[in-house]
Formats: sequence, C-alpha cells, structure tokens
Amino acid sequence: QVTLVESGGGLVQAGGSLKLSCAASGRTFSRAALAWFRQAPGKEHEFVATIGWSAGSTGYADSVKGRFTISRDNAKNTVYLQMNSLKSEDTAVYYCAANARGRRDEFRSWDYWGQGTQVTVSS
Repeated sequence: QVTLVESGGGLVQAGGSLKLSCAASGRTFSRAALAWFRQAPGKEHEFVATIGWSAGSTGYADSVKGRFTISRDNAKNTVYLQMNSLKSEDTAVYYCAANARGRRDEFRSWDYWGQGTQVTVSS
C-alpha cells in the first residue's frame, strides 16, 4: 500500500517562509515524477509545482514562480516545497502527488495523493 504523508504546514505571516515535506512509503518513487497541488476553500485543486525523476526537470505555476522551490531526495523517498515570500493568497491545503500518467499540471493525471497539510498566511 502506497502512502504519502505531508508535513510542515502551519500559520505564518505574510512575507514569511515555510518548508513542506512529503514522505512516501510502500514503494519507491525514484523514477517517478512528483508534484505539489493546493486547494483553497471553495476552489478546485490548483497545480503548484512538479519535479521529474532526475530533479533537473521542474515546473511551476506562474503564481509561485520565483518564490517556491520544489526538490526531492530519492534516498529518503521524499519531496519538498520551500515556500518563500508567502502571500495571503497562498493560504490553502497543500497536497503532494506521485506518479503522473499525463500532463503533470493536471489533477487527474496523478495516481497517488497525500492527505494534505494546511498552510495559512496571515496578512
């Protein structure tokens, strides 16, 4: 059974930083793409960032480009999201996803999901 567990969320003031982690168990994802999505109240899941198995291939939503950095540690089967210069509009539940079967910026492409971690940015 595959399990993805996010951690690192919390309450932070605007302009601050947080680092999210997502640890996978049940199988190795060293050759799989990984991603972060988020969902704000009343809104659909929104793509945030993705990283290929080689770690050199990354992609970001325009809304977070230059502020967020996705990385991975294959030895730990873990993906990270460093979030800097946080804004109130970044407030959402953040989810990690693994193993895409289609476009990596589409919610429906991903096979495995974590339970989410809440990020709240106060202005």
